[in-house]
Amino acid sequence: MANNGPGSKPKHVHTELFGAKQFDIEHALNMYATSFVLMPAFGIYEEEIVAAFKAQLAKCHIYVIGTIPPIETVDQRLEDGQLVIATLVAGKRYNLTWPMPEGVEVVETDRGWFIKNGDGYWAPSDDEIVQRLNVEQDAIRFEVLYIGQAYGKDGSRSALDRLLKHETLQRIAVTGVPADRRLTILMLEIEPANSMITFMNPWAENREGGSVRISAGLDKLFGTSEAERVTLYEASLIRHFQPPFNKEFKESFPSTNLKVLADCYDKDFSALISEIRIDKLPFKMTSDAVPPSQYHTAKFDLHEDEARQVFFGRKA
Repeated sequence: MANNGPGSKPKHVHTELFGAKQFDIEHALNMYATSFVLMPAFGIYEEEIVAAFKAQLAKCHIYVIGTIPPIETVDQRLEDGQLVIATLVAGKRYNLTWPMPEGVEVVETDRGWFIKNGDGYWAPSDDEIVQRLNVEQDAIRFEVLYIGQAYGKDGSRSALDRLLKHETLQRIAVTGVPADRRLTILMLEIEPANSMITFMNPWAENREGGSVRISAGLDKLFGTSEAERVTLYEASLIRHFQPPFNKEFKESFPSTNLKVLADCYDKDFSALISEIRIDKLPFKMTSDAVPPSQYHTAKFDLHEDEARQVFFGRKA
């Protein structure tokens, strides 16, 4: 409870926080990536690499062009009952260790080195090494340079289709990537179903149109097409990361003047949320505008009026 002074009646904290909000029902459209394909930029031209991810690539309509540091394994040895793998990340050395049973040995074969245990052979995968460098050593940063999308008719065009003739990708490559970075492509699959977050506010000024507002929110939830969702997600990430090679959406999103947001305003959504929350991403994404993080949430109020802003901790 809060007290406004001598002789005044106590004012409930919820009334202070939410009493000046306009509507008792507010909706936010929520979108997120569910899976990814990661490859070096040159990999999009390699048939064998593309073939290995063919089914998954067909579902990826968002692409992020960026750079990561070079990663090199320089030594592997058995020491005090552990396998020790030494790696260089942008020239800095990191040691990763695995406990080993007695009697194993490191052997070289025509397919590389392995741990030999009786008749069995084992070695950690490149993916496992990179994942541990990220999680345990915090050693890998993905610098976001450009974000785009490709959809086509009924989802017939994937991110890969767009990238094969992508002028900005070619310009980035020609401009030059620093010697301690590697040009890399991250392609994202967006959740194929829509998700909506609803805020119910019994302290709001207007508590009479809740059922209509619920219905309108559901209409938008089920009426948002995959093509719309891909475009909204792309625009959100561009506004969030502010990539240096993007122009559109960096300052203009969100806006009532944008065609892609028209239906959100028609259905009276108050917020838009786009997320990258994938544990298996082997790096922390960052840009000049955003600090490194494993997870990113691009969140936007769609109305300037604070009475419509209920999702992101603002007070009226």
